[in-house]
Amino acid sequence: MSDPKSAPRSEPEPFRYDAEVEPGEKRHVRYEIGETYLGDPIEMPVTIINGKGGGPTLFLSAGIHGDELNGVKVVQEVADRYSPAEIHGTLVCLHVCNVPAYEAQRRDTPIYDQDMNRSFPGKERSNTTERMANRIYRRFVAQCDLGLDFHTSTRNRTTIYHARADLDDPGVRRLARAFATNVVLYGTGDQGSLRSTATADGIPTVTVEMGRAHRFQPVLIEKALEGVESVLAEYELTPGQAVHWPGWYQSTAADSTKRWLRADTGGLVEMEWGPYPLVYEGETICTITNHFKTEEHAVEAPFDGLIVGALENPVAAPGHPLCHIVRVEGTTLDEIEREIEIGEFDGYRSHGDLWADD
Repeated sequence: MSDPKSAPRSEPEPFRYDAEVEPGEKRHVRYEIGETYLGDPIEMPVTIINGKGGGPTLFLSAGIHGDELNGVKVVQEVADRYSPAEIHGTLVCLHVCNVPAYEAQRRDTPIYDQDMNRSFPGKERSNTTERMANRIYRRFVAQCDLGLDFHTSTRNRTTIYHARADLDDPGVRRLARAFATNVVLYGTGDQGSLRSTATADGIPTVTVEMGRAHRFQPVLIEKALEGVESVLAEYELTPGQAVHWPGWYQSTAADSTKRWLRADTGGLVEMEWGPYPLVYEGETICTITNHFKTEEHAVEAPFDGLIVGALENPVAAPGHPLCHIVRVEGTTLDEIEREIEIGEFDGYRSHGDLWADD
């Protein structure tokens, strides 16, 4: 755990990148982070809302993976929704970080197929992805006090709405609780990820995972906007507003409380769980059959838990991830069962597969 940054400014000050955004000013800019093969600028859309009152600086980032669109919509809505008169502090909205990947609608940078979320803080003199990551990090992220980084699952999978955070870090733990997801998965983050890099630099950062790639999912987008509202309230960027509480809360530790279940055989996959993502020990989660349907392999839940991520492409080879399951027990399990019984649980298959596209 790194030393925290100095305390947020109590008095309003300009936000400086290559220019200045004065207190009370809201500015939309296209900031050059690189060049194309033709020598044309690669410009990242950024909104900076510098409040009239002093307070912390929060960044919101999306589009580090170019096909993950839910977060792009979240950042757009935040940038549109708030004015400097409402904010005590500064919002730095990084709408689309990996512009080449976004334009190609693919996960990684088309140039050299590199993952920007393994490239932070980047280098001024390196490959294209690391150069872009360096400009984003040094000009914007490094000036912030805390951050929310929005992602979805990759292609052929989906994920329940949840946060990922280094819960050993008190600053990150506070931020994750304030964002108010039901589920928070422990993890320091991969080396070179924006979350791990910023947190190591004393900028508590949480990753938000929400649904599928290549689409907008309004149910999840609205949840994330509520989470942003809660964070703004917790850190008094919007003084007097209420911090949300999700009703029940499950966090994991760095142990066996979460597990990826993988295929041991190849074949066709049929998911059996649902409509709710709660499964019980020994319950069949999915079956894998060969093409003649003469062989069938059942994959069972190793413990009572929530399915937080699942395969959507119904074919698998040995080693393919089938689902990500988090153990739940005690009062949390009781509360989930109670919400299911009275029809208030909004798990991501509670209305069948249509839920994800509402």
